[in-house]
Amino acid sequence: MKIITFGCRMNTFESAVMMRLGSEIPDNVIVVNTCAVTHEAERQCCQTIRKLKRENPDSILVVTGCAAQLDPIKYAQMPEVDRVLGNREKLDKEFLCGNQKQAVGDIHQEFDLPIVADFEGRTRAFLQIQQGCNHHCTFCVVRLARGKNQGLAPNQVIEQAKIFIQNGFNEIVLTGADVASYPDGLCSITERLLQEVPQIQRLRYGSLDPAALGDDFVALVQKYPQIMPHFHLSIQSGDDIILRMMGRRHRQQDILDLAQKLRRVRPEVALGADFITGFPTESDEQFQHTLDLVKKANLTHLHVFPYSERPGTPAVKLKQLPVNVRKERAKILRDLGNQKYADLLKQMVGKTVSVLVESDKKGWTENYLHVILNSNAPVGQIISVQIKGVQDNALVG
Repeated sequence: MKIITFGCRMNTFESAVMMRLGSEIPDNVIVVNTCAVTHEAERQCCQTIRKLKRENPDSILVVTGCAAQLDPIKYAQMPEVDRVLGNREKLDKEFLCGNQKQAVGDIHQEFDLPIVADFEGRTRAFLQIQQGCNHHCTFCVVRLARGKNQGLAPNQVIEQAKIFIQNGFNEIVLTGADVASYPDGLCSITERLLQEVPQIQRLRYGSLDPAALGDDFVALVQKYPQIMPHFHLSIQSGDDIILRMMGRRHRQQDILDLAQKLRRVRPEVALGADFITGFPTESDEQFQHTLDLVKKANLTHLHVFPYSERPGTPAVKLKQLPVNVRKERAKILRDLGNQKYADLLKQMVGKTVSVLVESDKKGWTENYLHVILNSNAPVGQIISVQIKGVQDNALVG
């Protein structure tokens, strides 16, 4: 079985689960684990499905993931597709190894996952601790594709982390659709992990909702150096009116306050963010507020998406901006983000940093900067590297 994975780290984790569950599935089965976060993501998934079938005409092509969960009929009707599975069914061996043409059921079921031992070709392990979302962002389909907020039992989280450590992973990334809203408390499970699995050398998080990060989280970052000083925040806009229309629970000042608090306890903190440009009714002045926020909060790792209409969401009923305006603003914001990232790289020259080696001559610093090494190093190990310069948007050391 071969798995093609699109989208977030949850899909990466779930693809690893499928690989374990489907160990006896024939080699001619190809699973496409789709994403539905934007129209472009779905377009790329469909394009890949057609290409895979064209290049592998004798294959059995299975489509699953968020796009399949939201619109199973669309994918079942594609001539290239043999089977369609929902987000729950793909993690059930009975369905994964079965032969149903279409199995897409209720997403609101108890959250449970089998143990995963490995991630092929990766040196960091993704640990999905949470599923679904209880919030009501007006642009988002996560609740429709992933269901309500549910968490993996704390004891299961600990057990999974121990398995990863036993299998040589030095860095673990906690992931979820809304990981900051882990039902048993993100701070609580973090502290348990670092106390009960002290062999964890590096701990990261997937995208975090800033509205859920309080002073207890800042205190945790100060207390445990194993928590890496890079946090990716789901911000989406820097304008308070647009944030309210989006259904977001934070405002611009909340981001500025959080950035200041985190850097007060860990000056080396680097902050990334997700942004949507061209949300319905967004004016030039409101977009400027987003640019201002990136500068004021010193955000250096940006994921920028032009607004994409998602069927079934409230935002599609609002007055839409022209697509070219959305894309132009996305380019402006990406260019600013690239400049902020380049500035951070320059500041690192001459410093000695800790690097997780991900290939013979490449790795990542604690604050998630790409490093090119001038000599071979053991893959999967954490080493000290002196930074000599910047090349091709990466550090050289």
